[in-house]
Amino acid sequence: MTISTADLYDERGDELDSLSLQLQDAGGRVAFDGPIRTVRCHRDNALVKAVLATPGDGAVLVIDGGGSLESALIGDLIAASAVAQGWAGVVVNGAIRDRQAIAALPLGVKALGSNPRKSAKDGAGQVDVPVTIAGVVFTPGRHVWADADGVLVER
Repeated sequence: MTISTADLYDERGDELDSLSLQLQDAGGRVAFDGPIRTVRCHRDNALVKAVLATPGDGAVLVIDGGGSLESALIGDLIAASAVAQGWAGVVVNGAIRDRQAIAALPLGVKALGSNPRKSAKDGAGQVDVPVTIAGVVFTPGRHVWADADGVLVER
């Protein structure tokens, strides 16, 4: 990423939404950006695993886990798959696990927190639908930027 989110907001202002949710940086890359893909799921990461196992082409997967910290939606194996498939990053409105292993990967990961507990694998949820997190709409195909200052989304 060649521009910081603060500078980008100064340049584009009202064209962007700023996520006020205070996510933690967990991946080996703090700054990342790309076109949005989405998964909406609750305590079930089967769709997350399936999507991140497909070619990412520099996209960012935004996962709306409803803010649940009860079980992890991403772990080291899924994150490694995302790297192998060319994903730029993941934004998780929920928990992850395997933080130390994920921190060693060249992947941007922002999440609410962590929990070692596995999630279900039933495949419940939706893929590539608009998701709203803390009042900000993440629409598949639009662009998202993330760095140490936060997350910006194209309106």
